[in-house]
Amino acid sequence: MSDTGNTLTLETTKGPVVIEMRPDLAPKHVEHIKKLVGEGFYDGVVFHRVIEGFMAQTGCPHGTGTGGSKYPNLKQEFNSEPHTRGTVSMARAQSPDSANSQFFICFTDARFLDKQYTVWGKVTSGMENVDKIKRGEPVRDPDKIVSAKVS
Repeated sequence: MSDTGNTLTLETTKGPVVIEMRPDLAPKHVEHIKKLVGEGFYDGVVFHRVIEGFMAQTGCPHGTGTGGSKYPNLKQEFNSEPHTRGTVSMARAQSPDSANSQFFICFTDARFLDKQYTVWGKVTSGMENVDKIKRGEPVRDPDKIVSAKVS
């Protein structure tokens, strides 16, 4: 894989969202996200779980929260970065080592998640677009990632 930068731009149906990825916090997760972005995995994927006052979740190829990529799940890289507004963190099942392709962006502080989910980035611009993502669990006629690019 080419050594690209750590800026992830999500073109969403609500506008661009720019995420600064943090390989210093979660090197394996950032590497995995870059690989998926490079393969176009996130293009067209919906925000399937969006909870007011909490977070917007995406990254399931089925749009239901039940799927991941063709790659094995990741070993957790929990860190002390706090879950605050704009934090980007991996979704997972019960097992700490079950993160794969799904991630969420916090609308507000969610400190109860600290050290239990792998934080790998932070929204640096476009948070107002994240705020506009349609709510629901599941979301009817959900917003989506039109395209994802790493630069």
